[in-house]
Amino acid sequence: DPASAARLAPHDAQRIQRALEVWRASGRPLSAWLGEPRREDAERWPLVALEPLSRAWLHERIARRFDAMLAAGLLDEVRALRARGDLHPGLPSMRCVGYRQVWQALERGDDMLALRGDAMAALRAAGIAATRQLAKRQLTWLRALPARQSVACDGRDAQARGLEALRHAAGA
Repeated sequence: DPASAARLAPHDAQRIQRALEVWRASGRPLSAWLGEPRREDAERWPLVALEPLSRAWLHERIARRFDAMLAAGLLDEVRALRARGDLHPGLPSMRCVGYRQVWQALERGDDMLALRGDAMAALRAAGIAATRQLAKRQLTWLRALPARQSVACDGRDAQARGLEALRHAAGA
């Protein structure tokens, strides 16, 4: 697909792979899909973004979530994926937050049965930092959306305000 090839950076393996997947699954190049006129109802879906007002609240939630991932067996999961032999750290599925940090720790030789002490603290810090960076990029992306209705997800009545925002955006 020359149009997609011209648009994508030559070293952007993830987007190139996605363009190939679209072509293989649909029989049409990605540029053909992107070149189609937008459907009339494409803008009808309400866009409500849940955004925290407190960065400290978000950081605490991120830390708790990463700790829960570790407690649920993230180390064993990545060990098992590495042992398969057909995966490597360059794959998009292995570059996700959590997997990447554990894989790197295991490659450094930090695999002392359960990663204890300083090695575990370093892994935890790396995972939390990577998750914070991801959250920051996601919030930047959300804030750039012009038609979004923002709801503070860290407020007491966040659920009620979110539902009200959806009703309002849907015209109900």
